[in-house]
Amino acid sequence: MSTLSTFRLLIALSISAWLAALAGCATTTAGGAVGVNSRDIVLISSKELEQKAAQGYEQLKTEAAQKGTLNTEEKLLQRVRAIARRIEPQTSIFRKDAPSWNWEVNVIDSNELNAFCMPGGKIMFYSSLINRLELTDEEIAVVMGHEVAHALREDTREHVSRAIATQTLLNAITPFIGGETAGNLAGIGYQAFIETRFSRTDEADADKIGLELSARAGYDPRAGITLWQKMISVRSSGQLPEFLSSHPADANRIQQVEKLLPVVMPLYEAAPH
Repeated sequence: MSTLSTFRLLIALSISAWLAALAGCATTTAGGAVGVNSRDIVLISSKELEQKAAQGYEQLKTEAAQKGTLNTEEKLLQRVRAIARRIEPQTSIFRKDAPSWNWEVNVIDSNELNAFCMPGGKIMFYSSLINRLELTDEEIAVVMGHEVAHALREDTREHVSRAIATQTLLNAITPFIGGETAGNLAGIGYQAFIETRFSRTDEADADKIGLELSARAGYDPRAGITLWQKMISVRSSGQLPEFLSSHPADANRIQQVEKLLPVVMPLYEAAPH
């Protein structure tokens, strides 16, 4: 290895260690009955990320309204909002502050099979996900619980924090290794809100939390099995829902639901219906 290459490597390792020391780790959620905890790298505050998410959500709504695709199906909108109203109070099991978030739920008329929950409780469903898959209220609740779980766990916050750490590292070593600096940090957050591809661990934990949320809200958690059966069917036809595109639905997720049923069924049975 050349002297210059060695020098570059030492700089990279030194700055990586500095970033690791700088990055704080915080537990963002309690374990709940399903026993999931989250330890995340945080280089951006929850408040700042929620503000960026709210701005991004407003932009998304504005663009959809201009296209005439925002909340065009009143019956579907009211259905989704009614489910959200039952799930929102249950979030206190995992985060005491979550029920007081400025929750908002909307539906975009689109052929995309998609749904997400931005930091701070900004939920969006795409109509085709519900209509084409003919989702029941219980299945919608499982999807919504899964997406809300990502917000509770602050998975996007960790994703953005890692992006900031990576960019900080690149900016710091650029003078020594040559090349252009990375783009500004302002553009990282917005893409992450909608386009983040979470890890398999993140997805598995969100499945668990989502199932518990839906059960506590009075929705039969066995719907998780029929939901994933529909996802597998869609996958076999070559069109996977966008929010699952990096983590294809498979039998393992059905097996996980089946394993959790003894834990979450009593919560469902105890919930008001």
